[in-house]
Order: sequence, then structure tokens, then C-alpha cells
Amino acid sequence: MSNVKVFLTGATGYIGGDALFALHAKHPEFAYSVLVRDASKTDQIKAAFPDIRVVVGELDDFELLKKEAADADIVVHTADASDHVVAANAIATGLTEGHTASRPGYWLHTGGTGILTFADSDRQVYGEYDAKVYNDWEGVDELTHLPAHAFHRNIDQIVLDTGTKHAEKVKTALLCPPTIYGPGRGPVHQRSRQVYTLARTTLQKRLAPILGAGKSVWNNVHVHDLSNVFVLLAEAAISKNHADGIWGENGYYLVENGEHVWGDISHAVAAEAAKQGYIPEAKVEHFDFKTAIEFGGYESVSWGMNSRGTAKRAARLLGWKPVGPSLLEELPGIIKGEYERLK
Repeated sequence: MSNVKVFLTGATGYIGGDALFALHAKHPEFAYSVLVRDASKTDQIKAAFPDIRVVVGELDDFELLKKEAADADIVVHTADASDHVVAANAIATGLTEGHTASRPGYWLHTGGTGILTFADSDRQVYGEYDAKVYNDWEGVDELTHLPAHAFHRNIDQIVLDTGTKHAEKVKTALLCPPTIYGPGRGPVHQRSRQVYTLARTTLQKRLAPILGAGKSVWNNVHVHDLSNVFVLLAEAAISKNHADGIWGENGYYLVENGEHVWGDISHAVAAEAAKQGYIPEAKVEHFDFKTAIEFGGYESVSWGMNSRGTAKRAARLLGWKPVGPSLLEELPGIIKGEYERLK
């Protein structure tokens, strides 16, 4: 593919900003268009990427997103991607109407492993261990047929339906990251949520919260490693690599490089915050669901949920090799950063 056109949503966000950085660094020859919902941030985008075309608009602007998706060769959707119905339908329609079998469109969609927490939500059990581990290779059919009420599932279904019903002209890949950490390289937001909210709460309360018994387990991935999957999929698109399993029905990618026990992370955050002198002692305290909600909404509730999977697809089909520092290695910087933000 020559003169490759990429349309990306979420350029001012954490995931989208880092993905844009990685893609632009590897392929500056692409023609990039990015959706920006806040026009006041346009200058920051242009300062970092002078050659990029900025499209000011909202995710609810169906016709705008449809047009951009129809015109693009590759759509990278990261802005509220796992929950915004209008945007997903607009992209699906634009790609379907604007492409053909001889010129397929590629949709790199960002989901999230919050979708795997439905069992805990159904049982209303938080902070307990669950041995269930999904995987995106032998177990991909289970991932693509999760219960309809699972978090994000309605959007997953739009992406999967588009990539199967219109497989010849729309190639879909659904990236499903877990807890993301590490410094973002985008021009605006460079901070993640779950562990960062936990660190911030620890500094404010002078103790680290643990939801329930603290035994729940979640996967994690460094943001730079996540962005590399976007790059590898974009390169598969431009080379027209349509090997079985990359796109469409089975193109579902868990993007993880390990897992953590939430209670252990709380203990580690408390210890590091005390070590850096930000709190008097490494103290933790167990909280219930209602209190967790007050701390930070869903990010806080996730500290008591299980979301476990094994990423095989990207490694086997794309040669993905995560190389970023571990979550524990990044904790000192995360805590210092949250302390600076609170000053």
C-alpha cells in the first residue's frame, strides 16, 4: 500500500497518544488524520506532529466519523472505544461503505479486559481469587462469544460482526489490554488509571486501600508494548498480510505481559510511598465495595476483580515481544508522579 492514510481517535489520550507516537516514529511516511474533541488541544497535537491533519469533532458525530473511516486505509480507534456505540457504528459503516475487496479497510480497535470481570460482577464478589484464565489462541472462540451483558461486550460485537459479515473488505483486529502502566509518549495525557488511582488514594489517605481480601488477580502490560501491537498490525495491513487468524472472526488479541495480585500491589505501593517519605508508614487497610466506589469509581472497583488471560496471538502471528519494564519496576516513578500531581 502506498500513500497510506491513517485515521486515529484519541490522540490526546493515554493509549491513543502513545500509539500515535509509536506509529509516527516507525512510519512517518503515513498520512495521519486524528480526531480531537477539544479544539483547545489542537496546538499541542500540531506542535508534536506538524504534519498531521487535525479533525475537530465529537464521537457522537456519526457522519464525520463515517467519512473519515471511509477515506482511511487504517482506522485506529482508542477514544472511549470500548464503550461508545455511536462511534463504533460510524466507523463500521464508513469502513464497510468506503472499501472493497481490492482495497480493504483495516480497523484496529481498542477493547479492554474489564470484559472478563463479568463473573465477579454477577456474583457480587470482590477481592477473592478466581482460577479462571482465558487465552486468545486455543480459547479465542470463548473470548469472541462472551455473555452479552459483559462490560464492553456490546461494542466488541459491533467490531466482530463487521469483521465477519464484511470480511472481504473490512479487516478487524480487536486489542484487549488489561492494567496499563508506564509513561505515555503522547502530546497531552501521559498517565494511566488503575494503579495510578491506587497510588493517589494511598498518598491522600496515608494508607493503601485493599478491596475485600485483596486476592483478586489482573493482567498488566507496559503502554509501549501495547503500542507496538498497533504498529505490528498496521504493518500487517500495509503488507496485505491476511494470514489466517490475524483479522476478523479470530482477530482478538489479549495484550498482556504478566499478572499481579491486587492486594500485593497495595502492599508494594504503601511500602514504596513510605520509602520515598510521602506517608509516615507502610500501612494498608481493607475496604468494602461502597468505599471503593467513593475512592475512584470503576478504577477502584477493579482492584477487587479478576481479569486473567494469556496473550498468544500477537506473539505467534505478529512476532510481538514485550520488552517494557515490569509494573513493580515502574511503581517508584508512578508514586513520585502522583505525589507531584498532588502538590
